[in-house]
Amino acid sequence: MRHEIDREKFGAMGPVMADAVSQCVHCGFCLSACPTYQELGRETDSPRGRIILMKEVLEGTVPLESASPHLDACLGCLGCVPACPSEVPYGDLISPFRALHEKQKPKTLGDRLKRQLAQSTLPYPTRFRMAAMSGKLVKPLARFLPQPLRVMLDMLPSRLPRRQRLAETYPAKTNRRGRVALLAGCAQQVLAPDINLATIEVLNRNGIEVVVPKGQGCCGALSWHVGNLSAARQMAIKNLAVFDMEVDAVVTNAAGCGSGIHEYPLILKGTEHESAARRLAKQTMDVSVYLASLDSLEPIPKPRSVKTIAYHDACHLANAQGVRFQPRELLDKIPGVNLVEVADGHLCCGSAGTYNIDQPEIATSLGKQKAMHVDETGASVVAMGNIGCMAQIEKHLGERGSLVKVRHTMQVLRDAYCQTEMTS
Repeated sequence: MRHEIDREKFGAMGPVMADAVSQCVHCGFCLSACPTYQELGRETDSPRGRIILMKEVLEGTVPLESASPHLDACLGCLGCVPACPSEVPYGDLISPFRALHEKQKPKTLGDRLKRQLAQSTLPYPTRFRMAAMSGKLVKPLARFLPQPLRVMLDMLPSRLPRRQRLAETYPAKTNRRGRVALLAGCAQQVLAPDINLATIEVLNRNGIEVVVPKGQGCCGALSWHVGNLSAARQMAIKNLAVFDMEVDAVVTNAAGCGSGIHEYPLILKGTEHESAARRLAKQTMDVSVYLASLDSLEPIPKPRSVKTIAYHDACHLANAQGVRFQPRELLDKIPGVNLVEVADGHLCCGSAGTYNIDQPEIATSLGKQKAMHVDETGASVVAMGNIGCMAQIEKHLGERGSLVKVRHTMQVLRDAYCQTEMTS
């Protein structure tokens, strides 16, 4: 007997999921692009295998508890999307599916504790900073704590940077030729606030006024990608109001955040906010895309020595937003830079939002492999466009004793403009 997904049963997202399922022809091109399939080697842990599982759960022929372990192991990296000849929008399936079934999914006490801690701290910079500072104090006692807490403590940096309070407006340093609003991010403001300062400096040097709207918050991606639809919607609606202003673009400097805003039309599908969500998604772009779109950039002085820089493709920049050549184009504008690629660059580093907390074993394996490939490039710096990737790769490079410095693309550009030693 042939079963089909009831498009009406699952609300506004039902047709979206049904369409995504119907596009998959199970050809297998996704297998080599899927990090968890490479790690686990099981068909049920491949994109096409997970599509079949989601289809069967939605049709009611397979119980959720049987499918959950395989669906939970998905990074959501969307590496399968550019590899798919049928252009299956896998992101339109996995996140809505998680949102529909999160409450029914069986969870241990440890799972609930991890999820609650992550959801109540990471999206809120002040809370996250307080939690991180408290975590540093109890790190020596980590071996006595429950495993979920040990995993979270292990992800904290050894030293937190000083807090940076951003002004509301940063005027252009040359003749003004544009005005943008900056999404400042949440965890990034705690772990690496210099990324925002570098972004603002590069934009200002190129005649762009930067507005940092007050009242903005987390984009909602951390909640959306683990199925917390109500929290994601609240955050999205808040940002819709905050960024309702006259600017040329809303720019992001974290791949996960940019991808999150581009998913607002799906997050808010079927609500009164859907049209506003589409407008903001259309207006939002990664800062590298905005800079690359300018007619010309301020020339960068020639550095004192040649630098070999590796570039790492953040999944939610390359796969979700299709942004690959613009960051490389910007880095190529730095005189004396030898830009090199990272082997198996299409595979995720294992960060993927809260994945390294939810699935630490797989995340650690992927992080070690990525750090090894970065080290093998011989570069002194590895550039990228996502704070999650930066934290993950820096951690595993450090464990290898590597001297490669992890920098955001905007930090590399800012340092080149200011003639600051790139490896500092």
